[in-house]
Amino acid sequence: MRTTQRDGTVVVIGAGPFGLSAAAHLLARGVPTRTFGDPMASWRDAMPRGMLLKSTPAASAIDAPRPGHTLVDYCEAAGEQRYESDWDVVPVETFTRYGEWFQRRLVPDLERDRVVSVDLRPRGGFEVKLDSGEVCAARAVVVATGLTGCAYVPPELARAASDGPSPGAAVSHSSQHRDPARFAGRDLLVVGAGQSALETAVLAAEAGAASVRVVARGRRAVGFGAPPDHQPRLRPESPFGRAWSLYGMTYHADAFRRLPGPVRHELVRRVLGPLGAWWLRERFTGRVGVTQGVRVLGARTVADGRVRLTTSDGPGLEADHIIAATGYRPDLAALDFLGPGLRAALARTGTSPHLGPGYRSSVPGLHFTGLSAAATYGPVMRFVVGTQYASHRLATALARPSPHPPPHGSSGEVRGRWGRG
Repeated sequence: MRTTQRDGTVVVIGAGPFGLSAAAHLLARGVPTRTFGDPMASWRDAMPRGMLLKSTPAASAIDAPRPGHTLVDYCEAAGEQRYESDWDVVPVETFTRYGEWFQRRLVPDLERDRVVSVDLRPRGGFEVKLDSGEVCAARAVVVATGLTGCAYVPPELARAASDGPSPGAAVSHSSQHRDPARFAGRDLLVVGAGQSALETAVLAAEAGAASVRVVARGRRAVGFGAPPDHQPRLRPESPFGRAWSLYGMTYHADAFRRLPGPVRHELVRRVLGPLGAWWLRERFTGRVGVTQGVRVLGARTVADGRVRLTTSDGPGLEADHIIAATGYRPDLAALDFLGPGLRAALARTGTSPHLGPGYRSSVPGLHFTGLSAAATYGPVMRFVVGTQYASHRLATALARPSPHPPPHGSSGEVRGRWGRG
């Protein structure tokens, strides 16, 4: 086991858009930084071939500390098709290559070692253990692990897969399917009403699935957004469309942080919720069946290896496989590399860390960005465009460390110097 002592170092865990953006800003400010992760791994390995980004090209730029690193800049440098208009739709493969290019230019010393554990040191700071056997000291740690470990399958569906949701079981999660062609000739049910569900269903149908049906739960109804020329003109622009609420949540996330916890949680759940992209409607209509406004009661295997989905509406639906396109839910329990003592010391808002200014948690020196920050800073943290708000604020906080409040307890909402929980 090798031990390195560089107490002034900041460690960034994660090499997706939020991790790379945070690391680039820290390095640009001269902060000694080590970044660990597989660049763009979730985008490369957990998104289906042929997927197109719902976000516009401008909202798909990873925030950089200096000009010249947008998606358009990458396309020009690589000699690829330019994506710059709100009418342009970006392939996931292009976006993945863009993120890898961003990494090579701005975070060139990225280390692909996996972080095994992070623990508090007795005299302050952190001890970070790697799968290579190295143990390094860090004065601060930034957790930017994105979607890793956050795939959510409702319990009423998960029970149908005895060994857990997987492509070979009766039920899987949408993130477990890279190749839609695996469903050729099969009957498929997709549970969900958001972009992931609708696009998964379309890609499977286009790849030759025998039949595909989307099941939208509860009050959800399958719908699609408005194209760029149908946006309201008298409302401010945001990366998500023209609306005062979207503008505020995008550019004033610190104000969102000060809302009461139950209000924040409801807004994160509801705002920018299940809705297909405008460009998907034509491909969806007439190709995918829809059952909507039902409550899913459970799923079980039946004869011939098929699976039956039981709903509140009628006798149920049968298929060869069920995909839960039910999104991602951040959960501190999934971050098992954080030592038990460290997790116990974290103040929480729901199942996420409660954060203060500069994206810092209640544990001095431990920061979170990306999906884990959404419960505090709002739904913009679920999207790449959130790097524009988060990264320079996080880097500023770490470049000029300010006194941290003492750690709070691990449950409930926090009240105090950070504003209302």
